[in-house]
Amino acid sequence: MGAAVKLEARGICLEYYQARTESGLLALDDVSLEVRSGEFVSMVGPSGCGKTTFLTVVDGLLPPTAGRIYLDGKEVREPGPDRAMVFQDASLLPWRTVLGNVLYGLECQKVDRRSALDRARTLIDMVGLSGFEHHYPHELSGGMQQRVNLARALALDPQILLMDEPFASLDAQTRELMQEELLAIWQRAGKTVLFVTHQINEAVYLSDRVIVFSARPGRVKRVIPIEIERPRKLRVKRDPRFLRYEDEIWTQIEDEVKKSALAERESRGRVAEASA
Repeated sequence: MGAAVKLEARGICLEYYQARTESGLLALDDVSLEVRSGEFVSMVGPSGCGKTTFLTVVDGLLPPTAGRIYLDGKEVREPGPDRAMVFQDASLLPWRTVLGNVLYGLECQKVDRRSALDRARTLIDMVGLSGFEHHYPHELSGGMQQRVNLARALALDPQILLMDEPFASLDAQTRELMQEELLAIWQRAGKTVLFVTHQINEAVYLSDRVIVFSARPGRVKRVIPIEIERPRKLRVKRDPRFLRYEDEIWTQIEDEVKKSALAERESRGRVAEASA
């Protein structure tokens, strides 16, 4: 029997009001999906399709226009400690050390000092930064800063990690190594992860399932299970099965990009005709 559903989105729509044009912009349209406990799910799609917007709705920072989000069967109405967001920018507090940054959320929750220190040191070890506890962010590489960011998110023991292109600002080699490290950390921590990326091979490598979004307004176009055994080493990216998944997902996204470009050209043509 499969794992229980951890996160459920039902018919999520989100429309922005644009004051300049006095009109609405539909960013998400009837998005419904499930993420099971302990699962690693990635979302991919054309630029501007609403992936990050959806993640923000799940985090409770942005209320949907319609639809509902449930975490462990409870409706999400606002941000909470059961969700932790990991952004592209590590956004570490520059005046705090590695240990101080990881401790920050625990201090805000008034966890007793001894327990907080034990947890923070355990997580620093988990992300491979033992020996760097007293270093400041400017003394760390970009990859190391993101490890601190991940440890800080895990410190609060969230039910689900929401990751918005956390490796986008890293160089190609560091990004590859961080992908492998993230899988090792995820397997040790046993967390549920919802991950946004523009890199198709990153999504295939990391994920149990990949959700392909349509062009705006974002809809779930396809859900593709990645049936490649774990644990996965980076060399699996040269496996023919991996390349087939990569090609399948790219074909889905390419279709959406072409449709979006055609719709934009037609819209510009209509505007030109109307103003002629």
